[in-house]
Amino acid sequence: MLDTFEILTTSGVVLWSKTYAPIGANIINSLINDVFIEERISPTASTGADVSASRNPPYKKEKYTLKWTTAKDLGLIFVAVYQSLLHLSWIDKLLDNVRVLFTGLYGEQLKKPHTSGIECHFDDYFDRQMQELEKTSGIATATSSEPTSAAELTPPSSSAGTEPSIDEPPPIPGLRKGPQKSIYSDTVSADITPVPTPDTSRPASPAVSHLLTAKGGPGGRGSRRARKSAGPSAPVSSGDESPARRPKGPSKAASKQKRIWTDNGPEDDGDGEILDYSAPTTSGIDGVIEEDARPGAVEAVSQESWGRKTGKGEFVLKDLDEEMDSILASANAKNPQAESSSGIVGSSLGAIGGLFRNVIGGKTLTKEDLAKPLKGMEDHLLKKNVAREAAVRLCESVERDLIGLKTENFTSVENTIRTAMESALRKILTPTTSLDLLREIQAVSAPSSSSLSKPRPYVMSIVGVNGVGKSTNLSKICFFLLQNKFKVLIVACDTFRSGAVEQLRVHARNLKELGEREGGQVELYERGYGKDAANIAKDAVEFATVQKFDVVLIDTAGRRHNDARLMSSLEKFAKLAQPDKILMVGEALVGTDSVSQARNFNAAFGAQRKLDGFIISKCDTVGDMVGTLVSMVHATGIPVLFLGTGQHYSDLRTLNIKWAVGLLMS
Repeated sequence: MLDTFEILTTSGVVLWSKTYAPIGANIINSLINDVFIEERISPTASTGADVSASRNPPYKKEKYTLKWTTAKDLGLIFVAVYQSLLHLSWIDKLLDNVRVLFTGLYGEQLKKPHTSGIECHFDDYFDRQMQELEKTSGIATATSSEPTSAAELTPPSSSAGTEPSIDEPPPIPGLRKGPQKSIYSDTVSADITPVPTPDTSRPASPAVSHLLTAKGGPGGRGSRRARKSAGPSAPVSSGDESPARRPKGPSKAASKQKRIWTDNGPEDDGDGEILDYSAPTTSGIDGVIEEDARPGAVEAVSQESWGRKTGKGEFVLKDLDEEMDSILASANAKNPQAESSSGIVGSSLGAIGGLFRNVIGGKTLTKEDLAKPLKGMEDHLLKKNVAREAAVRLCESVERDLIGLKTENFTSVENTIRTAMESALRKILTPTTSLDLLREIQAVSAPSSSSLSKPRPYVMSIVGVNGVGKSTNLSKICFFLLQNKFKVLIVACDTFRSGAVEQLRVHARNLKELGEREGGQVELYERGYGKDAANIAKDAVEFATVQKFDVVLIDTAGRRHNDARLMSSLEKFAKLAQPDKILMVGEALVGTDSVSQARNFNAAFGAQRKLDGFIISKCDTVGDMVGTLVSMVHATGIPVLFLGTGQHYSDLRTLNIKWAVGLLMS
């Protein structure tokens, strides 16, 4: 089994890594020192363009074997480490495929000047490659230890708090600038030979989160009173002033002032506070809007990076499998010899090696035969973040299907259970109704001439517990609809959380700018705070009908699923707003509580109204632990419509069932 895989630059910055078993830092440091610094390398691999990993000689250190390849034009090194006792015939193919995928996804960003690192979400791509290659070679995937991303083990860097320049929008999936920790020493010898770092820990580059808003923030001009008191040209204090300038004795400003409260807040400082940072700032006392104080233009997002056009001209979302297959297919088309020159993966030797392991044929399965393997399968599902209730029922279902079944030739009991569990997972995740959202919207907003119904806006509502990303995913869906040139109205019905309206105002401003480029339109409907959300939603739908909007997206306040008082207001909301589709946002990392969340929200809209679908957010944070998908669908029978994979408007994907089952069974 693979122990670790690292992608690093020739300057020593670890861009991405995945660890299955801990190894000493000296292992890869020795490879870099012996092969890349002292250039102990074979002539065939040191000249010309990038070659297959199979042509690079293996490097052995202690009990480990290291295989490697490079991307010379980007200055990247790809290293795979495994124990020398193992013979991993697919390791060269893995290195070649990872090199193609990584350079295809992040190559353009690494080519930009002054780029020392990237924030990459590469775990899903790597996991699928591991699964496919291990399955092809007949080697079972080890499940004794959970893989851990290097980014999760690394504490935040001291430079992580540095704010990005407002002149540059956050890239996709995200550039990170600033000093990076190198595995080399900063000292340069007389012969310009880099000195390797001692054998200590080699931290990976820390991830830097990016906000969904593409650019800019508050104008940062402060309150009107602060500008008056500072004067027209008051210098900013640096903290280095001479003590002689400071008055002796206690300062009046330092003493606590008596605050007088009125119905409108504190009387002494209620007129100069700037709390709404989503609005443009004003200059001086005359209240003239300063246009240069507004955030900069939002960077355009290429449609090919997150979706594709159909023959009918509709824009549909990609899934992870489509994106990966297109990159590999493009690379194979450019280099048709790559497949044949990358080891013996897929050959008869690898197939025979896995064929005759634990072979059992023609056995009639009993409950005793299935007890121990099913217990292991249940524990495996729990490690994948599947709720215990769902894991137990899945194993019980598989047991009922397999008792009395006669196994096929050359098939072990474990493989039979695995196949049956994959079938059960596919059955659960496969929706029983159509998920063609675009067709549903067109049928309502622009019905055919033969239909007797009148055109009206298609109403969608987003619900969920606090902090799961309702407003963020609503904005992503809006951006997706703008690609299809719909006229969208966003409704701010979270009248409780401070900043909720301002957050949607920022999203609406960014989306409006992006929508004008794509041909769509978006507006924000708001009534401030403290109002009844159900009545606001009803008025917004009526307004959208008069103004001939195609889609209405309603944001709601987050609420605890076990608070009956908060949940009771959803029934009134459903009756007044009458949404065509109610989507619940659930976190991929929520765990066992996802079952009760899904059931309580599904029952909160009254006897005649249920949820219509799930949006699983933060899927980029859990790796292969995507059990929340199974837990929520198993508890309610409601399908998953979208997956959130990041904090940008284009980080929205549809569910690929094959991908999800593969991760759950890996």
